Amino acid sequence: MQEPEEMHYEGTIIRPPSEALSILLQVTLGCSHNKCTFCGTYKDKRFTIKDDATILNDIVFASKYMRNQHRLFLMDGDALIVPQHKLVWILERIQEHLPWVRRVGVYANAKSIKMKGDEDLTQLKEKGLGIVYLGVESGDDAVLTKVCKGTTAQNLIIQGKRVKRAGIKLSVTVLLGIAGSSGSLEHARATGELLTAMDPNYIGALTVMILPNTALEKDYEAGRFELPDRRALLLELRKIFYHTHLSGGLFFSNHASNYLPVKARLPKDREKTLELIDAALRGEVGLKPEWLRAL
Repeated sequence: MQEPEEMHYEGTIIRPPSEALSILLQVTLGCSHNKCTFCGTYKDKRFTIKDDATILNDIVFASKYMRNQHRLFLMDGDALIVPQHKLVWILERIQEHLPWVRRVGVYANAKSIKMKGDEDLTQLKEKGLGIVYLGVESGDDAVLTKVCKGTTAQNLIIQGKRVKRAGIKLSVTVLLGIAGSSGSLEHARATGELLTAMDPNYIGALTVMILPNTALEKDYEAGRFELPDRRALLLELRKIFYHTHLSGGLFFSNHASNYLPVKARLPKDREKTLELIDAALRGEVGLKPEWLRAL
């Protein structure tokens, strides 16, 4: 094998905030679904799975130059969709060449989880897959349909619980504002109830932002979608949090897109967090200025 000179990346790449210091290994291009109305990340790519040689070259490069990084994240948008035999091969090569890596993470959607049997998920756990990041967005079926998520709330619950049963940590994201102004509080209630039923290890609440060249932008410009104002978004956050009951886990809203940063360990920090949100609603806590918000 010719010694690689750099990691091979194509197009826009993203990773969860918690993977900021991880080795980023791009094993797919784009997203296998790529239909969500709010997402413009992978519009420049047609979904493909990279060849073995390219992936192995990147792992070998990481073995030489990334020896102090103990986590690795598989990109792009839905790497769990990779066929089981190949995903196992990738994880085995990581174990072989990067034995210091303690956790491998991956983005997933309900479809890619469902395609893996329970034994498949257990095998992936045994091969080093430690955390799955699942975009839930909403617990309201009407919202999921409108944003073309390609799944239902009940299916999201089922697939998320299967990940946890396999011993893999589950981190989910929900989107404040995705239901628009009219459906805000119903979306919030349903989302909190979904999170309670799923009981993930981590929850990240992000605020939807209107991105160029997306279907949501077209709806926004045509007046078919009204983004809730800051107070309405705080009320939505409060209602999601109020209806979320975890056996033990972390709830965050400290993403750059959010107006009010929250970090709560549930159930311990429940009342303290509700008091913080209420104080923000009364104007007693400063909110992030618009110019600091970003994805």
